[in-house]
Amino acid sequence: MIADFSLEALARVLDVDSVDQPELTCKRLCTDTRKVESGDLFLALKGPRFDAHDYVGDASGKGAVAAVVDHGVDADVPQLVVADTLEALGKLGGYNRLAFQGLLFAVTGSSGKTTVKEMLATMLATRGGTLATRGNLNNEIGVPLTLLEIEPEHEYAVIELGASGLGEIAYTTSLAKPRVAILTNAQGAHLEGFGSLENIVRAKSEIYEGLTEGGVGVVNLDDPHAAFWLKKLNELGRDAVTFGVDNPGADLNVANAKVGARGTWGGELHYRGESVAVSLAVMGRHNLANAAAAAAAWVSAGLPLNEAVSGLEAFRAVPGRLCPHILPQGALLIDDSYNANPGAVKAAIDVLMDQPGPHTLLLGDMAELGDEAAELHAEVGRYAGEAGVERLLTSGSLSQQAAAAAAEQGSEAKHFACFEDLLVELEELDLTTGTLLAKGSRSAGMERAVKALMTGE
Repeated sequence: MIADFSLEALARVLDVDSVDQPELTCKRLCTDTRKVESGDLFLALKGPRFDAHDYVGDASGKGAVAAVVDHGVDADVPQLVVADTLEALGKLGGYNRLAFQGLLFAVTGSSGKTTVKEMLATMLATRGGTLATRGNLNNEIGVPLTLLEIEPEHEYAVIELGASGLGEIAYTTSLAKPRVAILTNAQGAHLEGFGSLENIVRAKSEIYEGLTEGGVGVVNLDDPHAAFWLKKLNELGRDAVTFGVDNPGADLNVANAKVGARGTWGGELHYRGESVAVSLAVMGRHNLANAAAAAAAWVSAGLPLNEAVSGLEAFRAVPGRLCPHILPQGALLIDDSYNANPGAVKAAIDVLMDQPGPHTLLLGDMAELGDEAAELHAEVGRYAGEAGVERLLTSGSLSQQAAAAAAEQGSEAKHFACFEDLLVELEELDLTTGTLLAKGSRSAGMERAVKALMTGE
């Protein structure tokens, strides 16, 4: 943290009238008693199945010097009593962010946001201390916790914003206050929480509402909703920088896109008369769009285009996101098991088809797609069949629709209601040649198939 975290200062931030031992200073904030260290401020959150107020005494015993609570508890520690501890967490995250004088970037989108975050963080780390959201700590809890990790050595911060409904990004961007806000795309992901694609488009655009004075919104000109986002930025009085792939109309364009060995892509970054070549070390044409988004954010902050290349080329795949592995028998396995939505599955199928055949897709259910879930799974299956995927093995309930649709297109398709039966089927495959792709939502657990293929267990 970089802000003043004396209890006196925190009482002002949280509108608390008084607190014992106001001269005490906390070294960091913690919400998990298992991770409390000496000098911490413990903040007691509540969840559906837990109430951390029950553990304030434990936190004190481990060295916490104060606690944020929504009612006084029986514990020998100074307590800042607030109406809502989750709201207090947001205030404290925003408070630490306001003390940060460096460049803060925020990124959201239906797909690609984590990759863009990691790409941009890799690029910025070539210039100075950089903080990036860990894992997927991108919600109303994760964002303020990340903002509280900003330290004096950080010159840059890259904050990922996620959402499962309208209004969530509006809140987290108000805490992050980005200098540059990136929106990768809007697709039919998490329809269950939003109700419609139109609501997803609007929800993602909320990221621009938090832009600081003079801030810049980065817009994907290849996305069909770009006009809506550009209009919103204009209404907010904020500048826009667009990006695209083989799209001369974009401010930052990746031209002459071409695939190289093992499905990695390269091209030329063009921006306002400048041009530099880039060769990515990650698979998939869609990663050129992610690179374009990161580069557009880079130049939006006034950083030189030519200095973006070394970071982009140094970026390596995030685990579970298009990670290539050569199996002991010789086949190529692409592990893209981290998560899935229809657009991301189609992009991954494109990557699969760039590799040597025969091509096998291992597909688990895509979660949170609402009333359109069955049709969206069928759509993905048709796409796989039309692309030429020779074999589709699915597991779950909804993915059965994908198997049926792929079979209609001529693919050999099998569905397994029981995941263990899928694992048995994998043991029978010829893994000496060809390429396999594992894909599914987190709840599908397709990383188990990856482990089985790599270890035989």
